[in-house]
Amino acid sequence: MIRLPRALAIVALCLGTAGGAAAQQAETGTGGTIRVLDKITGQVTDLELANGEAASVGHLSIALGECRYPAGNAAGDAWEWLTIFYQAVPDPVFQGWMVASAPALNAMDHPRYDVWALRCTTP
Repeated sequence: MIRLPRALAIVALCLGTAGGAAAQQAETGTGGTIRVLDKITGQVTDLELANGEAASVGHLSIALGECRYPAGNAAGDAWEWLTIFYQAVPDPVFQGWMVASAPALNAMDHPRYDVWALRCTTP
């Protein structure tokens, strides 16, 4: 069995959903809410970030590039473009879209932290 890279699998899933990706219209929120779980301490932190803003939680630095949601339905779902760095490691441990309704679809693989997209902030 041939295994597709994660990004290709996400594209295939989006194209296979009802109406297809081309029919899905999206709007851009002014920011978004991100949830961080420290699996060692059990501490949960919710971050409210504006598009282009970054914040630190524990050993993570999280930057929200953009938050999108279905047109006319801000509560329907959220897609957040995130770049996440761990301590002083120069390469991001995660960079890409996280989907609020399917957090395992494109999850950050880290032994200590879990990160989820929750929702977009609307004007």
